[in-house]
Amino acid sequence: MPDSRPRRLVIAITGATGAVYGVRLLQQLAAIGGVETHLVISDAANLTLHQEVGMQRRDVEALANVVHKNRDVGAAIASGSFQSDGMVVAPCSMKTLAAVALGLSDNLIARAADVVLKERRRLVLMVRETPFNLAHLRNMTAVTEMGGIIFPPLPSFYNRPQSIGDMVDHTVARVLDLFAIEHALAPRWAGMKPPADA
Repeated sequence: MPDSRPRRLVIAITGATGAVYGVRLLQQLAAIGGVETHLVISDAANLTLHQEVGMQRRDVEALANVVHKNRDVGAAIASGSFQSDGMVVAPCSMKTLAAVALGLSDNLIARAADVVLKERRRLVLMVRETPFNLAHLRNMTAVTEMGGIIFPPLPSFYNRPQSIGDMVDHTVARVLDLFAIEHALAPRWAGMKPPADA
């Protein structure tokens, strides 16, 4: 029997720098269609959204299909019986990374991530910090060993980006690829072109 449930992704935005990644991911999923998005925004992310992209919480929430409060640990996404294709934390603060690595589940973002891991679904953490200390590295290792994907949103330059928007789009495209979501957001690698004097 074919799977008739809708495709669903949980998107969380935390207070680390890089709020634009979460916003752009939501924008693209809304434009592509066919994926039901469940959004959670932390209190710190609310400040970062205003500082970095000039958006209010309500403007970002309007991009999602369903919005959950981070304090609502009784929300649907807090249960493994809620079916989803996985979760992206974009960006992921070191506090959230630590909570996931230790299984704290002290708010909805951490609990939803814990659910995704225990149900063996795809968890992508777009961690934002530099440089890393040993606690950061150990927490990333722990999440990787549990099946999560550590995805620092590092820009690529082989495609010769012309703007910050190009770099953000390329990174968001890679995240969409991890969930096999078709897009035309960024050109795909077609192989190295040798220099003329090679």
